[in-house]
Order: sequence, then structure tokens, then C-alpha cells
Amino acid sequence: MKLTYRPEIDGLRAIAVGAVILYHAQISILGLQPFKGGFIGVDIFFVISGYLISSIILKELIATGSFSFKYFYQRRVRRILPALIFVMLVSLPFAWLYLLPSSFIDFAKSILYSLGFGSNFYFWYTGQVYGAESGLLKPFLHTWSLSIEEQFYIVFPIILLITFKYLKKYLAHILILGLIISLVLADWGSKNYGGFNFYVLPTRGWELLAGSILAYFEISKGHRSKHQKLNLILPSIGFLLIFHSILFFNDEMFHPSFYTLSPIIGVCLIIWFSSKNELITKILSTKLFVGLGLISYSLYLWHYPIFAFSRITDIFSENLLVKILFILFSLILSIFSYFFVERPARNKKNKFNFIFYFLLSFIIFLIIFNLNVLINDGFKKRFPEILDIRKSIILRDPTTFKRCNSHPFETCYFNKNSKQKVFMIGDSHALAIISDLKEKIINKNYQFITSAYPGCFYFYKFNKRDKKTDKDINDCPIQSQHELLSKSENSIIIFFGRLPLYLSNFYFDNKEGGLEEGGKKWDRYYYSSDKTLTIEKSFREQILSLQEKNKIILIYPFPEAGWDIPKKLLNILPKNEDLLNDFLIEKNFITTSYNVYKERTKLSFQLLDNIKGKNIYRVYPHKLFCDKKIKRRCLTHDEKNIFYADDDHPSKKGVEMINDLIMKEIEKMNIKAN
Repeated sequence: MKLTYRPEIDGLRAIAVGAVILYHAQISILGLQPFKGGFIGVDIFFVISGYLISSIILKELIATGSFSFKYFYQRRVRRILPALIFVMLVSLPFAWLYLLPSSFIDFAKSILYSLGFGSNFYFWYTGQVYGAESGLLKPFLHTWSLSIEEQFYIVFPIILLITFKYLKKYLAHILILGLIISLVLADWGSKNYGGFNFYVLPTRGWELLAGSILAYFEISKGHRSKHQKLNLILPSIGFLLIFHSILFFNDEMFHPSFYTLSPIIGVCLIIWFSSKNELITKILSTKLFVGLGLISYSLYLWHYPIFAFSRITDIFSENLLVKILFILFSLILSIFSYFFVERPARNKKNKFNFIFYFLLSFIIFLIIFNLNVLINDGFKKRFPEILDIRKSIILRDPTTFKRCNSHPFETCYFNKNSKQKVFMIGDSHALAIISDLKEKIINKNYQFITSAYPGCFYFYKFNKRDKKTDKDINDCPIQSQHELLSKSENSIIIFFGRLPLYLSNFYFDNKEGGLEEGGKKWDRYYYSSDKTLTIEKSFREQILSLQEKNKIILIYPFPEAGWDIPKKLLNILPKNEDLLNDFLIEKNFITTSYNVYKERTKLSFQLLDNIKGKNIYRVYPHKLFCDKKIKRRCLTHDEKNIFYADDDHPSKKGVEMINDLIMKEIEKMNIKAN
């Protein structure tokens, strides 16, 4: 039984892919990003997929009393794999040319997991936060949603067939119950296991089942809504719900959760109540929307690697025109792959066996190629050795915290049997040094206790607030840190954070062209209900109190660079080893101004210098890099090593150098105690 073509469904696809692209492009208008909820486009796709797939299966079951898994999966293969594999193949040369070894390894793994319908689990396991800056540099991060759909296509037909044969009377009840269970699980998971909740089918299933339920009632009734007034009103309401979500949702919200019901209901209203005479249906059925909908799959596949590689090569800028040009380029490639890859693959005149073996040969090639990337450790010799040290911030290293829950408020304990304790408190700068420091601390037979989270510093009695919404962001474990530290005695407590950002509320401008986030204001700030209290006073009082019974190590600000140093080096260093040596011998180093560093950190130094006591120890990272090899300049690398993982976090080598200073201070404490 053939499905009736509904052009407004393609129109919905156009809205979904448009929202996702605008979200990933981070389009800004007058300094604001109006499409921060564009990620909801993926949820729209899920509802549409659930509706169409369930319609196909149920119509066949009703018409024939059985279901052809062979025919169903042949259609899925024709629909999904050709365009996906084509995009992967085209991406390989760019990955070879521009991805550093560690990134190339991650790229290879993401392709292998994607081919195995499991990239959602890979990105969850590696701790990748969707929408985070690091994720924008991963060319195939977007395949997580394809993996969820593919898993649904494998599991759902089997469940539906069994239910139809043995529990047909209760089919609607089972679908609705499944939706409720999945939704409740998603809402609970969003508050307790946010990363896992975002990436997996059990907490996304309710969105797909929403479409399935619509398909069931349409087929069982033989029609959709016949209520003319509702048909004229409710699609517009659905449209408003979707656009409200795109404009007003953001990365800080719990998602998927009960909040996500809004756009999902909006999609369902359009699918169920649309009619030829209704305005929204007419708009969605126009050639523009239908055309975008038809190429939406190719467009979804192409835009992300195009954006990622252009960001990696520093071509993708904050300039709106540049972003629009890349969107247009994605459109052109999508039109090409739709007409020359998607349509031929789906054309029944082309025999499935031919398509299958053709695809299989490319899949085998992709598997062999990417396994070789892993075996050869990312083919390190593609680049000068100096570029082979960029490592992810430790925050995203799942092995560092494998003994801890992924919940941000959890404190991590290592070497618990030791009675001598070392605490690490801070933000992502603290997280960056934890993994290497952990080994050094444990080797000295200390217990190591960590409580660090991005954008969070130990300002007791302060909350963090979003400047745009003026609402609290409850992602800082300050209260739990206070409870933990207030009980500590005879311990070492290390504090490390990006104080210049918190004290100035401005991103870094190196005055030489390196403007982090365009040099704009930090979009968050700390506030206290106690108007007499400042974050400086709060921090100083807490440290003075803690140092009465503990030893304190204050780490001064790590020099911000303003540029993503590995990326900048990748784009300017000669790839030829001889030319590279000449380049470095001539001291063509990327440096920043020491005077700018001193001006930027003036308030931070004043705060830390004014905390005095016999148990206060100090570590100065800037002394490792600034005013040493080159006068009045701060080095970001030397002939052999890069000191930065990005624009403001230390690299593996930078971390080792800072941690050596920390361990020297701990050694001083031991000598003093003896």
C-alpha cells in the first residue's frame, strides 16, 4: 500500500534542517544569536521519521497481514547509506590534510562507529557535549542522530510486528505507554545524566513514538482530522510552538525533557491537522519549502563537515557574509548529491544487489582506511612533530574520571586509602591539569580529591547567572565545595581558575588581532544576595579561613592567547621539515604581549597577592612563558612543543610544566614539615 505524498511534510523537513544549520552556524544578529534553539530541528526529524516509518509498516501489515523485513531494510539502505558514504569519502582528503593526529584518530573512530550505527554511543562515551565549541570541530558529530534513527529502524519493526500479531487490540495502548515511559525517563535523565540522556534511543524514543501514534490513528481511522475549524487553527499554533522553541530554547535547558514537549506537540499538530485550505499547509507546500525538504537529508549530512573543516582551517569566521557563503556552498553540494547520489540509489530501476555491492565495496574501503588511521596512530608523519601534541582538555577525557559519575556536581576521589589529602578546586583550567597531576599526587601517596567544572570558581555565597535571560545557571558546585572544604584539616588545597574572565566579565583581546568571542562581554556573571559582598572579598575570606587548618596553593592566571594556537600554527607552519626548521630557527614564534597580560591580570594579582598567611603557597605559570626567551613577550610554543590546547587552556606539555611547579610547592611543604 503506497503512502500518499504530503508536501507539507517536506516543508517541515525544510524547517528542521534550516533550524539545525542556523544553530550550527552560530548566526549572530546585532550581537545576539537568535537561533540558539535550532538544535530542536533534530527532534522535528525524529517525529517525522516515526510517523513515516510507522505508516509504511502499519499499512503493509493491514494490507497483507505480514511484513517484509527484506523490502523494508532495502529501502532504508537505499535512503540512508549512499549519501552518507559519499559525504564520508569526500571528507577523507580534507581530514588527511587538516586534522592533527589526535583529531584524525577521533575522526576515524566516529566514521567507524557511524558505519556501525553507534556513533551516538561513541560521542556520549567520549564526553562530547553537543553544541560545545570542541564539538563544532568534529566533522561527523551530527551522525549521532542518524544512529538513533537506525537503531529505531532495527528495533521498532520487530516490536510492532509482534505486538500487531499477538496484542493487536492493545497496540495503541502499548505505543502510548512506551511514549510516556520514554518521556518520563528523558525528563529524569536530563536532570541526572544529561550527556547519556541526550544521545540515546530510550530517552529519544518518545519523539519517534509521537509520530508512530499519529500514523496508527490515521490508519486505524482511515483519515486524519475532519474538524474544519481545528484544521484551520491548530497548524498555526503548531507552527508558533516550533518557532518559539527555535528562538527561545538554549543549550542550558534540560533536553530532551518535559520542556521538549512544546515543539513536539507543534509538529504533531501540523501533521495531524494540516489541510489544503489552511495557511501553514500552503506555506509548507510551496516549491521553496518542498525543495529544501527534498534535499534536507543531504543538506544535514553536508553542512556539518563543511562547517567543521572551515573552522579547523580558520576560514569560518564570525563574519555573517562568510557564514552565509558556507551555507550556500552546503546547499550546492546537497543539490548535487540529491540528484546524482540519492535519487539514483532510490530509483527502483537500479537493482538493489548492484547498489548493495557497490556500497559494500566503499564501506570496506572506509573500514580499512580508518582502521589504518588507528593502527598508525593518526599518521603522525603527515605533520611536523611540533603539531603532534594537541590534546583535548582533560574535561573530555573519560578515563580521567572513570571512577566518577558524569554528573557535574560530583566530587572525584582517587587513592582513597591515603589519609593525606590534596584537593583541586577550580574551573576548566583546573580540569585541564587534573589528569597529569593525579598521577604525580598519587605517586607521592596522597589522596587526590577533585571538584572542578567549566566556568565555575570558588566564590562562596555567589550564584552564576545568565546575562541575557537573567536566570540562574545551576551548574556550579560551590555549595558542595564549601561543605567539602569546611571539614578539611591538615590538607593541601589547590585553587586554579580563569580569574581575569570572572573579574572583568570580558573575553580576552590580545590587542594584536586575537579576540576571543569577538572580545565581547562574558554572557554570564556571578552575583550574591548579600550586596555588601564581592567575589574578591568572598574568595579572600574563604582562603584565609581555610589556611588556618590547611596549606593553600594559589595558581596565578595562565596567560590567555586570544588565538587557537594549534589551529593557527597548523595554518602557518611549513609542512616540509627543512622549511619548518628554517622557519623556527628564524624565531617565527606566535607570541603575545607580556604588557597586555599584566594589564589583563592586574585585578587577579591584586586579589591573590592580598591573601597572606604562613600556609599560603603560590604558583606563577606566566613565569614559564613570559619575558623569558623573548623579552616582553609570552611564548605560546617553542621549537618542539606547543603550550596551548586552544586559546586559553594549557596543552599536555603546558600542563606538565605547570604541574612541576605545583609539585615543587608540595615538596617545600614536606621539607618545612620535617
